[in-house]
Amino acid sequence: MDNANVAWILVSSALVLFMTPGLALFYAGLARSKNASATIMHSLMSMGIVGVVWVLWGYSIAFGPSIGGLFGDFSLFGLNGVSAEPGADGSIPEMLFMMFQGMFAIIAPAILTGAFAERMKFSAYVLFMILWVTLVYAPVAHWVWAEGGWILSLGALDFAGGNVVHITSGVGALAAALIVGKRLGFGVEPMESHSVPMVVLGTGMLWFGWFGFNAGSALAADGTAVNAFVVTNTAAAAGAIGWAGFSWIKDGKASVIGAASGAVAGLVAITPAAGFVGPMPAIVIGVVGGVLCAIAARFLINLKLDDALSVWGVHGIGGTWGGIATGLFVGIGFGALEEGVSRFSQIGIQLISIVATWGWAFAVTAIILLALKYTIGLRVSENSEAIGLDLAEHEEPAYRF
Repeated sequence: MDNANVAWILVSSALVLFMTPGLALFYAGLARSKNASATIMHSLMSMGIVGVVWVLWGYSIAFGPSIGGLFGDFSLFGLNGVSAEPGADGSIPEMLFMMFQGMFAIIAPAILTGAFAERMKFSAYVLFMILWVTLVYAPVAHWVWAEGGWILSLGALDFAGGNVVHITSGVGALAAALIVGKRLGFGVEPMESHSVPMVVLGTGMLWFGWFGFNAGSALAADGTAVNAFVVTNTAAAAGAIGWAGFSWIKDGKASVIGAASGAVAGLVAITPAAGFVGPMPAIVIGVVGGVLCAIAARFLINLKLDDALSVWGVHGIGGTWGGIATGLFVGIGFGALEEGVSRFSQIGIQLISIVATWGWAFAVTAIILLALKYTIGLRVSENSEAIGLDLAEHEEPAYRF
């Protein structure tokens, strides 16, 4: 066992988990004050619900022996046979790999919750999280990362979760915006973010944790991890410039929330490419990601679709751009195209994997939401929504004046 590798992945796992409380603060700051506690609860309970589901059956579906390249079997249920001892090839223990991947599984559905913030019943949220991780996240993780997964076998590149985390959650968010419906007063009443400092604090925690997210995905303390660390920071910085610059040109003001959102957009966009490109492509990926995501967020608002915290704009579009950019820039400054694969064909492979992920994430998320809508219901009452979910669902306001 390489103790340095084990230590780095242990630390990286903790860093990725730290991102979810960061996301909680980021989203809570973007929400209205009457929904801040409820918004935080979405991320907090993802840590609880998914933390258990992953151990019971999520890991087995994602990384168990492949059934047709689509999902794993249930032979690893309850971590049966998953050992803390070194692997046969001298790699890190499978139990450590399981834990690292579990942190990704926790944050993906937490990201999606931003789409239906301020209006979903907590009971519907709990069932949705269990079903979504089981039916959307775990199968796509198998496709992209597991031995025998069909997207991995195709040759698609997704270093740290552009498809698995960001496209699934971002496209799922689009389905949620359509099916859950608009908040009361959307487009009529002001719905500004209630705490800019909280948004920036959450952004800082996400940025910090993202080093484990991307550099940890090397699964070793090596040069690939170092490169992933550098390009992660570079793309985040470029993304902040891109979105803030866009808002400055468009509105005449450089937005603080725009800069924070742009940093997250840059982090999302570099995620699939972090192990395959160098610093110069990372600047392009980050700037373009920041601008594209800013445009996408405004586009949904203009369509009168209420993706409350711009999840599709940042994660769906950012992850999609990142996957395409991986094919465009792979091997420039770091890494290399696989022998016998042209850049054109790599871009084609990337597009196939992206389209498949979009289709699965949207369709299955929509089916889950529709099933809940016509059984237990998705939304709180209009009176509860007007009062705010902090009081109506949890009886714990974020602020007592």
